Amino acid sequence: MRWLVVLAGGVGSRFWPISTAERPKQLLALAGERPLVVESVARLLPLVPAERVLLVGSRPLQDALRLALPDVPAANVLAEPFAASTAPALAWATAHARAADPEASVLSVHADWTVGDLAGFRAAAAAALDLAEREDMLVTVGARATRPEIGYGYIVPGERIGHGPARRIARFVEKPRAAEAEALIAGGALWNTGMFAWTAARFRTECERHAPELAGGLPDLDRGDVEAFYRAVKPVSVDVGLYERTTRGAVLAGDFGWDDVGSWTALARVRTADAAGNVTVGPAYAIDAANCIIWSEDGATVVDGVSDLVVVRSRGVTLVTTRARAPHLKDLLARLPGRIAGEGGPGGGEHR
Repeated sequence: MRWLVVLAGGVGSRFWPISTAERPKQLLALAGERPLVVESVARLLPLVPAERVLLVGSRPLQDALRLALPDVPAANVLAEPFAASTAPALAWATAHARAADPEASVLSVHADWTVGDLAGFRAAAAAALDLAEREDMLVTVGARATRPEIGYGYIVPGERIGHGPARRIARFVEKPRAAEAEALIAGGALWNTGMFAWTAARFRTECERHAPELAGGLPDLDRGDVEAFYRAVKPVSVDVGLYERTTRGAVLAGDFGWDDVGSWTALARVRTADAAGNVTVGPAYAIDAANCIIWSEDGATVVDGVSDLVVVRSRGVTLVTTRARAPHLKDLLARLPGRIAGEGGPGGGEHR
């Protein structure tokens, strides 16, 4: 049987001040009418039923995730003792699926994406699972890069596998500079979406062979002792811990309007703008303004005669910054007094 794992941890501090530890971005309706995590599950329910969806998040978010997704069994909301990056989270979720079904295969996604082409996205997900099951490989899906995005990771495809579209993974490149990103795209590199697929049996074998950060804790998972497993492992991403080391990695290319929704500037890509390029949410008004992002939760917010700003009003805090500086909010929070930065500050334990 096929299982879906949705990584729903992290604070999303690049969306401060609306995103906090108690109300992180995956629980916010940033891109539409429903929270991002709800959209992430809904777009894949045609492939995997709700009873085989696993949500991995922090303990403080467990109740909120259950409330947001009541069709997912409460026991399928896995609350990490503490954040340790993606590989331990996925090892736990995969072990959970394998305990229920020794022949399980797993598709992993993040809770904070948007997708423009739902049919194309589902087709890519199904193709990744098909390849993982047929060739017994660790599969990832890379998205066609449409701009030299320096905040994303990239996958450089290698030689073709057989006569199909799959290729071996030549290398990963994490958050390159603009010039390097342009060169990577020109050479056919794909955005690293973070969509992965494997069989539970192959994942376990590759962890034992290639991920010493995890291997020592796997017997604890076999005993069902999640606390001991997390104490035994070292934080490592699944990209570094497995995909950069395995000889059984494969990448498929997809083109389905994927966006990571990584910072306030992403709203200009995933929400409808007015004729002047302004995106407004709530009682927000842009007068003689251009290319601004305005999010207002505490009464009306008005901007006049400005351009390229991000203005956010939430929970008694007002943020005004430029679109160019908005992706660096983590740096700003480190410089603010704790009472201002609040729970949205650094140290929230991002999954990535």
